This record gives sequence, structure tokens and C-alpha cells, in this order.
Amino acid sequence: MLRVVYEATTDLAPDALAEITETRGRVTVKIRQGARATEYINHLNAALADFVNGCSWFQIWRGQIISANSPDSPLTVQYEADPDVDLLSCVQIREQQGAVRLHVCPEARAEHLVRAVNPAIERFLAGGQWFQLWQGEIVTMDDNAPGSAAA
Repeated sequence: MLRVVYEATTDLAPDALAEITETRGRVTVKIRQGARATEYINHLNAALADFVNGCSWFQIWRGQIISANSPDSPLTVQYEADPDVDLLSCVQIREQQGAVRLHVCPEARAEHLVRAVNPAIERFLAGGQWFQLWQGEIVTMDDNAPGSAAA
């Protein structure tokens, strides 16, 4: 099963506002607890750009497999401060070929984002348009056990 889990934490290097790690079927995104969207968005986008360029996650868009190296529409994931998103909903995920945009309320602290984005990302991934290539194994939303591969 694929999971992207966000955490608001103080467990980051002193100068870091965001950190991303990957394991089989899981991406963990840590954001500095207490940071405001206007503070963490640039750091989060830089960490996401590095992650996407080196990761093994893929989007399936209308039968086409999209990666960070796709020539016509390379995979990108970006956060944008959006004043049209209120603090209650906090985040809106928009997807198109090769691009995922997460629009976030500019006033949202890391804790707000985490509460809103974790269930939103879970629903997003449940759409079945994503997979991870992990050490030669294809991991999908339907994959539950280590060692099993989905084709």
C-alpha cells in the first residue's frame, strides 16, 4: 500500500523547515512544528523537487506513465499559498498530467496542514493513479505485503 504521511515535528536539523524520506510504499514528510505556510512552503517545495527528481514514484495519466524524466510533462509536486483556500479546509489537491499542485491556506501552521493533508493525500492516492518502483518491485495501493508485486 502506498502512503504519504506528513508530520509536524521539532525533530529536524536546526535550519531545516522540511525533510522528506522514502521507504517501501511510504514517503514521510516532516515540517517544522509551529511554522507558518509562508515560512515552510519554499522549503517544502525545494525538498519535494529534490525528492521527485531522485525518487521512484510514477503517475499513470490516461494510460501513460509519467516520471520526473518524462520529456513532455515531467512529474512535479508543488505547494502554493492560496488565499482562496480557507483555514478550515486548509489544503486543496489538484492534479493534471505530470503535475500535482497543493493549494494551502497562507495562514496554515504546520499542525493545520498535517491534520488536513494526511486524509486528503490518502483519498488522493486511493484513486489508483500512482505507483512506486522500490528496489525492482512495483508497489501500488493494492499491495499489502512485502515481496508481493503488482503489475
